[in-house]
Amino acid sequence: MTKKRSMQEPTFLLLTALADQPRHGYALGDEVAAISDGRVRLGAGTLYGTLDRLLAEGLIRVEREETVDGRPRRVFALTPAGTRALTDESERLRAALREADRRLATTRNRLAGGTA
Repeated sequence: MTKKRSMQEPTFLLLTALADQPRHGYALGDEVAAISDGRVRLGAGTLYGTLDRLLAEGLIRVEREETVDGRPRRVFALTPAGTRALTDESERLRAALREADRRLATTRNRLAGGTA
C-alpha cells in the first residue's frame, strides 16, 4: 500500500469549506478563516492559486459563473474525487489524533503516579 502525502492545510480547509455547499472565492476565504477560528487567512494569491490547482487536479469544479456588481464570480463545488480526498485526509488526521491522545493518556497516567 502506498502512503499518500498529507494534504497541505490550505487545501484541507478549502475542501472542508466546500463540503457542505458550493461557494465563491471570497466566501471561501471567509469560511476558511471561520473554520480555523481566524488562525488561517488566505491571501488572494494563495486562495486563487490553490483553487486553480484543485480545479486542475479534479478535486473541485466550477458549478456556475455569475456576474455580481459587474464583476465575474465563479462558484466552486467539490467533485466526487474531492469528497474522497477530504474523507481520506479526515480519516488520516483522526488516526493521528487517536494516537496522540493515547500517548498523552500514558504520559498523564505516569505523571499522576508521580514517576516523572
